[in-house]
Amino acid sequence: MPGTLAIDLGSSTTVVAWQEAGAPPRILDLPPYSGSNPTTIPSLLWLSHPQQSRPLIGRQVLDAGLADQPGPGLLRDFKRRIGQSAASAGPWPERDQTRESQDLPWLDPEAAGALLLRCVWEALPAELNPDRLVLTAPIETYRGYRQWLERVSRDLPVAEVALVDEPTAAAIGAGLPPGSTVLVVDGGGGTIDLSLVALEGGEGRAAPIAQLLRFAGRNLGSSGQALRTARVIGKAGVALGGRDLDRWIACHLCPDVTPDPALLTVAEKLKCRLSASDEALGLWVDPTGITRELRLNRPRLEKLLVERGLLDQLDALLESVLASARSETLAGPAIAAVLPVGGCSQLPLLRRWLQERLPGVPLNGARPIEAVAMGALALTPGVTLRDVLARGVSLRCWDQRSGQHRWHPLFVAGQAWPTEQPLEVVIACSKDDQAELELVLGEPLPKERPEVMFIDGLPVLNQRRAGQPRVETWPAAALTLPLASPGHRGEDRLRLRFHINASGQLLLEAEDLSSGEQHGPLCLGPVR
Repeated sequence: MPGTLAIDLGSSTTVVAWQEAGAPPRILDLPPYSGSNPTTIPSLLWLSHPQQSRPLIGRQVLDAGLADQPGPGLLRDFKRRIGQSAASAGPWPERDQTRESQDLPWLDPEAAGALLLRCVWEALPAELNPDRLVLTAPIETYRGYRQWLERVSRDLPVAEVALVDEPTAAAIGAGLPPGSTVLVVDGGGGTIDLSLVALEGGEGRAAPIAQLLRFAGRNLGSSGQALRTARVIGKAGVALGGRDLDRWIACHLCPDVTPDPALLTVAEKLKCRLSASDEALGLWVDPTGITRELRLNRPRLEKLLVERGLLDQLDALLESVLASARSETLAGPAIAAVLPVGGCSQLPLLRRWLQERLPGVPLNGARPIEAVAMGALALTPGVTLRDVLARGVSLRCWDQRSGQHRWHPLFVAGQAWPTEQPLEVVIACSKDDQAELELVLGEPLPKERPEVMFIDGLPVLNQRRAGQPRVETWPAAALTLPLASPGHRGEDRLRLRFHINASGQLLLEAEDLSSGEQHGPLCLGPVR
């Protein structure tokens, strides 16, 4: 069956989501690579020799007890280095062609990521036939990640490939509206990152969409499509993650031994169980063959994490991020929501810390593991057929600063319709004693206008950037809306709600902010 496949390649876990026409999205279970509760694939590879093409993957590596074995055959933490320079990516054993070393991985990070993606693709159930692949990228390395993805996806038998940035995908997957300012707390296996991001879209601006890299078999690497990523307001992180917490737990429960892979696995299970229960029990066979009962309760775990300095480290990260926000005149209330993602974000201690440090800011973390992958599906138009705009629609506005009219885009080329939510714009009077407001609509015209095809909301764009487009006024006469009472210069007077219906007609509802009087819905004409 045809559909859209979304892969969220994470530093510690990888999530694969699927959606076909007429069905809700779902997370795919890919045995023997994936585990359950939740269904994810650990981002681990194990090679027995450098030329091995079928490595152990994910859960297989854990079951074989190889996740903490040193050597060049274990590949982990490669995702965060894809698209980054070695100096900024953090620790990864560098490849040195002049010497042999047992500490050097046999594959570099980009090759390791490509191998994992290929193996995931080959493990898909036979009845699934993806016609679109959507992947997620870290916002700070989006450009480099895009270049890597263009290369590795060339050999995959899929007609369409798209890319979305992770904070936007996480926010949309959690149900937050476009235009929100969101604090994303990503607690992975190897790092904890806090990112304050402003999502695309919002009042008077188009909602975010996925960036298309391949369409109908054509690579669009040289396309002029602008990068569509959330804007980072502040970001801070530390190389401390879930695996470090597992080692703390193991050393606390068994201080007399050096943690082996089996003990670390038990520690991880205890940590996960204590996210939902007050007490947890695990069994571990020590090197002498004796089976030990390992018990831990939530208060003791939280005391251990505090003693190890976890909350102090989080305080420093949050202060760094909020300092960046204050430099842009943002304050706490401007944050629409806190979005915890990743396995560590499920710790009750971390969630309680967030609520205490950011009182009044909603904590939206119902699906911390799946949110990014599900949001990636949502950011690509549904697999059912939908039309999109070839040209777009703009509204002529008076700019008091420049003393001239300018065009404000309402809907942009490539945006799907019918629209799910109306687009709201508030307009003000341009002079005193103004009795009516005139609405003039226009259609942006690119400098180059080849034939453009749109399917499922993903456009094939011009090969070269068209530059600032010229706008052609709609042939229909300008619409004049009377005001209930004369307005004053700069006074907000009308709230406009634009909507494109299933027939391709642009509809308008207007509200006089002074009297509450309603106008419409008014049909302004067809879009194209």
